[in-house]
Amino acid sequence: MDAEGLALLLPPVTLAALVDSWLREDCPGLNYAALQAVRAARQAADFTLKVEVECSSLQEAVQAAEAGADLVLLDNFKPEELHPTATVLKAQFPSVAVEASGGITLDNLPQFCGPHIDVISMGMLTQAAPALDFSLKLFAKEVAPVPKIH
Repeated sequence: MDAEGLALLLPPVTLAALVDSWLREDCPGLNYAALQAVRAARQAADFTLKVEVECSSLQEAVQAAEAGADLVLLDNFKPEELHPTATVLKAQFPSVAVEASGGITLDNLPQFCGPHIDVISMGMLTQAAPALDFSLKLFAKEVAPVPKIH
């Protein structure tokens, strides 16, 4: 299927919604139709929306940037792979933001920081966050609450 056929399957409203935070997940490699879909999404979207493409190699990242992605998410890269990839990507596409994600914890966070990394995502902030148990009690104006010490 060509890009126009793919774009015709999705109404402009759907394309615009995809652009808001579109990630190409679990994809062994971006193909031409996917690249055209990024371009079609960009054309259908409001100028304030961003296109983000998840990539697992430098080749995918370059293809995503060439297609017009605003952000390239480098997923599950080790720091020794991440920084050279980000350096090459930023040299070719300085306006494309680079996001590091996957396997990043508070302990290894400094290894992922670098001059060519614009955003770092840590799933552990939401996936491993401890639960907070709280309640909200409302009292009538005339009734004063009695504080309890635990």
